[in-house]
Amino acid sequence: MRMDKEVKTKVIGDYHRHESDTGSPEVQIALLTSRITQLTDHLRTHKHDESSRRGLLKLVGRRRRLLAYMRRKNYDGYVEIADKLSIRRK
Repeated sequence: MRMDKEVKTKVIGDYHRHESDTGSPEVQIALLTSRITQLTDHLRTHKHDESSRRGLLKLVGRRRRLLAYMRRKNYDGYVEIADKLSIRRK
């Protein structure tokens, strides 16, 4: 399942640093969170879809690594993005 273009541009617009920013850690974390939410809803109805479950786990791992990077490099930004997206912090 792909993310709709409108949803993706809205997420990028909400979390970008400047107008042409699409690759900052904040944007990547927000996009991954949106995708994780989509896949979680999908797996609630399709409990035996192991391929999607594996993809979900890969996305969660990627988001976790990006959050760890943000925590090391920009702690204030990490706290802000985690609170904004309702992600638990360690």
